[in-house]
Amino acid sequence: MNSPADPAADGTGSDGYRNEGIRTLLALFEHGDPAEHLPLRHILQNLQQSAFGVFLFIAILPSFIPIPGVGGAVSGPLVVLIGVQLLGGLSRPWVPGFIARRGPKRATMHRFLGKIGRPLRRLDRMLRPRMAPLLRPLPARMFTGLLLILVGLLLSLPIPFTNYLFGFQLLLFALALIERDGALMLFNWVAAVAAGMFFGLGSGQLVSHTGQLLQRWTGG
Repeated sequence: MNSPADPAADGTGSDGYRNEGIRTLLALFEHGDPAEHLPLRHILQNLQQSAFGVFLFIAILPSFIPIPGVGGAVSGPLVVLIGVQLLGGLSRPWVPGFIARRGPKRATMHRFLGKIGRPLRRLDRMLRPRMAPLLRPLPARMFTGLLLILVGLLLSLPIPFTNYLFGFQLLLFALALIERDGALMLFNWVAAVAAGMFFGLGSGQLVSHTGQLLQRWTGG
């Protein structure tokens, strides 16, 4: 039995990392009334290092809705919000009240996790806290935030057949943040830069549509 002084007793390692990985994510949603509404503030309130990752995980759920234009319009601004906060150096996510009061139904999470639960459990055996310089230092978190803004904007654009692509890419970002896996984050950095060059600058849509999106989001 672990003593209270044992770091493993509460899932906290010798380096101060508290284990809030994929198993914690699954445990948040696996049990309970399927009709229960899960406000975002309640989901995030007890999380520490993984709060941004779980926020991102929930934010991308609409991007997997098979209705053109809907997923990106909902998920894109949320991803950009997360990216702006990381770019600004926040250590924990700030969630506006009108968003904090909202959240998925447990049944929605059950369906989504039912589709990806098996791959997540396999990833749980592969991913682990490593390469901390790609996650913890402020410059690394700011660069991750910048790339999340980029991919969030791409997700918001009317680029055909890309919702699932960007949604999956953002899912990997979320898992890297949740598991504190710098190796996966490095892969995400490379993939996000490539996506920005190919779909954004390469297609010429990113610059033109970004101005339109900003006007729409700010009510201009």
